[in-house]
Amino acid sequence: MPLLTPTSPHVQAPVSVTTVMLQVLLALIPGLIAYVWFFGWGVVINIGIAVVAALIAETVMLRIRKQPVGQYLWDLSAVVTAVLLALALPPLSPWWITVIGVFFAIVVAKQLYGGLGYNPFNPAMVGYVVLLVSFPVEMTSWLPISDFRSYDLGFAESAAFIFGGHLPAGITFDALTEASPLDTLKNNLGQGNTVSEIRAQLGLDDVTSLLLSVTPIFGMIGGKGWEWVNAGFLLGGLWLIYRKIIGWQIPVAMLASLALISGLFNAYNPEHYATPLFHLFSGAVMLGAFFIATDPVTAAASGPGRLIYGVGIGLLIYIIRAWGGYPDSIAFAVLLMNMAVPLIDDHFKPRVFGHGGK
Repeated sequence: MPLLTPTSPHVQAPVSVTTVMLQVLLALIPGLIAYVWFFGWGVVINIGIAVVAALIAETVMLRIRKQPVGQYLWDLSAVVTAVLLALALPPLSPWWITVIGVFFAIVVAKQLYGGLGYNPFNPAMVGYVVLLVSFPVEMTSWLPISDFRSYDLGFAESAAFIFGGHLPAGITFDALTEASPLDTLKNNLGQGNTVSEIRAQLGLDDVTSLLLSVTPIFGMIGGKGWEWVNAGFLLGGLWLIYRKIIGWQIPVAMLASLALISGLFNAYNPEHYATPLFHLFSGAVMLGAFFIATDPVTAAASGPGRLIYGVGIGLLIYIIRAWGGYPDSIAFAVLLMNMAVPLIDDHFKPRVFGHGGK
């Protein structure tokens, strides 16, 4: 009787780096669409600048290191790093901001450590932190959402400002930009306002905000507009888990720990601490949980280690948001836990096949 299953060896074809990176880029599309819808075309221009700068930087460094250029460019890792960094930047960031961030991400955080697979820190977050510390004004000026604001920049107008600093007549940069919802909440709480007062003032419905010429900052559960951006990245992240491109441990542990600690403080004092849903659907939480923290090179390797790693990131996000100097703390939390990965991996070493005990 012939066997329905072929004989051994049962070798599964390996998934290439290019395939994985392409899947990640595809999973970013829902969040990117929401991003463009609410915050304009600036992010698309930033992505274009970042990708070109990343490919140039990668090519130069590979030639200096005498490595095969085509092979490493084709793996798309530099493209993914560039896209993630661009998504973290304000939509109207000057072009040179993006280029500097990409330089530190690709040259310093990746290639100087030996290239893909040898970097101890997430390259995109290294570039972002360098920019945030060095250029705080440019990195904290965000566009208000497109609904009912006084002016909505098109693609050409966004490009004119990003590359030349020119805005249409009668429009100033200060009138066009504002602080992010996380920054607004943090600053208002520091001034003695309560969460209810802040939401009453800046969580207006669209009609009321239009009549009062006030841009609504807060939506139903999170930052207005950011709710949908995070929902898009959540959808893409779940697809990556379904496709087994990433594991579930880091996103679940990170989001659960952030929800738990924010829920405890919200229950203790709801007028001073925002709700768990606000923290989960504001800023770059979903992007960080599914696309940044899950970087296979810089994250923990074992299942239990990934849970510890994810929990640490979630707790650090809340601690920095609540008591630190940076409202959206994804990058700092990820980089701090990157430092802890060697210790985590050392403690959770898998048992060698065929050997008992530890």
